[in-house]
Parts: sequence; C-alpha cells; structure tokens
Amino acid sequence: MFSVEELFRKEITSLKPYKPIFPFEVLAERLGRPPEEIVKLDANENPYGPSPKVLEALAHYPYYYTYPDPQATRLREALSGYVGVPMEHIFVGNGADEIITLVSRLFLNPSDAIVILPPTFGMYEFNAALQGARVISVPRPLDTFSVDVGAVVEAVENTSPTPKLLFLVTPNNPDGGISPPEVVERLLELPLVVVVDEAYNEFSGEPSFARRVLERENLVVVRTFSKWAGLAGLRLGYGIFPEVMTQVLWRMKEPYNVNAAAMAAGLAALEDVNYARRMISAIVAERDRLFDELGRIPGLHPFPSRANFILCHVTGMEAHRLRDTLVAEGIVIRYYDEPDLEDYIRVTVGRPEQNDRLLSALWRALG
Repeated sequence: MFSVEELFRKEITSLKPYKPIFPFEVLAERLGRPPEEIVKLDANENPYGPSPKVLEALAHYPYYYTYPDPQATRLREALSGYVGVPMEHIFVGNGADEIITLVSRLFLNPSDAIVILPPTFGMYEFNAALQGARVISVPRPLDTFSVDVGAVVEAVENTSPTPKLLFLVTPNNPDGGISPPEVVERLLELPLVVVVDEAYNEFSGEPSFARRVLERENLVVVRTFSKWAGLAGLRLGYGIFPEVMTQVLWRMKEPYNVNAAAMAAGLAALEDVNYARRMISAIVAERDRLFDELGRIPGLHPFPSRANFILCHVTGMEAHRLRDTLVAEGIVIRYYDEPDLEDYIRVTVGRPEQNDRLLSALWRALG
C-alpha cells in the first residue's frame, strides 16, 4: 500500500533536530515559577533588552497593515554607516539563521561539503544536512579552543571534491575565544568561501571583518541584532557579501522575509547606538567580574571569553546534575549533552543581581 512517507527526502527523515532554547513564559510554566523569579542565562541574550527608543518606535510604527519593504532599503542604508560598507553589499534576513540558510542553499548540492570547527554553533551542520551535503569537522582542542589551521588546510586539500564553505565563528560559541586576523587571512587563501560569523563581535573589542569583504570575493560576514541590540525575539540579522553574491540572494529569498516590526526596531537601535554601547560596557564589566568569581569556585574552571557568555569545565560533579540543581532554584544555564562537552556548562552574562544569584547557587552546589 502506498505511504506518503516513501516520498520524503531521506536527508530530512534522518535529520538530527536543532535543540531550541525556550522563552520565559514556557520556562515559567515548566518550572512552576513566575517569570520574574527565573534567571535565564542559557541563550546568550542581552539581559538589558533594547533601547527605550526601540520600544517607542515599535509602539508608534503606523504601517503594520501593509507589507514591509522587500529590500529593507532604509535599514540597509543605516547598516552601511554602521559597518562601513556600501549598502549594495548588505543583505538583511530573518535572523542570522536565515542568512546561514540562504548561503547553504546558494552553494550546496547533495554530496558537496562544508568545513566546520567544532565545538561551535550548530546551525551550520544543520543546514548542510538539509541540503544533503557532507560535513568535514576539524575539531578545536578543548584546552584552548583555537583553530588548528594546519589541520584545516590538510582537510580541505584531502577532500574531494573540494569543500565549498568553511564556517568560522569569532568570538566562537561556546567558548568565547577569538580567531586572530592572521588565521582568517590564511583560511581565505583556501579555494572555498569563508563565512565569518560575528554574532558576538560587539562584545569582543575586535574590529569587524566586514570591510574585508570589499577586497575578497570568497569572504562572507554574518552579523545579528539579537545580542548587542537586545532584539533576539524579533529575529533580525544581516550579512555582508561580495556583490556578485547579493545579486543572486535577491533572486532566491522569500519576498517579505523581514517583518516591519523588526526593521523598525533595527533602525531605532542604530539611531541609538550609544545606549547599546553603554549596555555592552556593562555586560563586559560583568563578564570580567563573573569570570574571576567563577574561577574561585571549587570544581569549576571557566575559560576566558570575549563574548557575552562564559564556558566552564565542571569537575566538582556531573555537569548535567549541576544544571538540574540550578534549575531547581530557577536558574537556567546551557548544558551540552554531547560527548565532547558533557562536562561543560555555558552561562550567559546577566545583570549583576542575576550573576550574584548564580554565584551563590554554584557555591552551595560545589563549595
């Protein structure tokens, strides 16, 4: 008898789902606590939220009943000034995730390959699987989480056909370490497209690689409003591309991929960058304080971070038990149920009072 499942793509039926992070209202219901009692430090969100001018812009935007600008013209003009590249090189998406998805669709056929540098952000592997592409992993050593450039070069040279895409996050997620410019430049010499994900760049103190796109046809830079601008819930990201790529992306994207609210919020955030910079400075100061305090807790070994989170190796108890202990107190952190990271947790840098509550709970569990 005919079954519709026989028509499913095999790549989809065997796909390992991406594990999402749940919002406050879902967590509150699951934990049996009111949202205001939950310390949510599991998704690298900005605890200060967006600028008040963003909230004002959302409240007074008059055209929600019409379709948004399919080319996000005003937002791209503003982004041009923010990142210092002509707007023709900027493509706006429904979160950075859509940018990554479109890049994968643009380049990958079944049996093509990408290179990833784990442990790292999981959406690259997820999208490769959707396209039926292979994933070449060049692991980072867990003592430094640095990029093994020699191993990357060897992997690219020994893979046939040559991989088309290499994804590099800097600062990297989950450890928060940066890749020096010389590493990126060496990778750009390889015969593939290097996608540099700068989701956490604003917290790093490092210059962006955005302007380098004007000189390198095989470089793409991905960025987002989710972290620095506090707009994770509105899903607004963008990419800086060689113009030869943007011309194709305009043809392949969905017509109204970015909604009007997200564009209004993005514009307001860019008009009030000074607010964001003050919040970023507060987060960086708390990150440094939190790193020092975490290092004093027995059985917890934090890694230096240039992002808005800190990765910790847990030796005082099983990491999943520590996660459960914190959840019981209404504190939610990230635990990695993966072989290489099963002894690790990642904590987002929160407000001072949230970080204090986390530290007190960790001392009770491990001290």
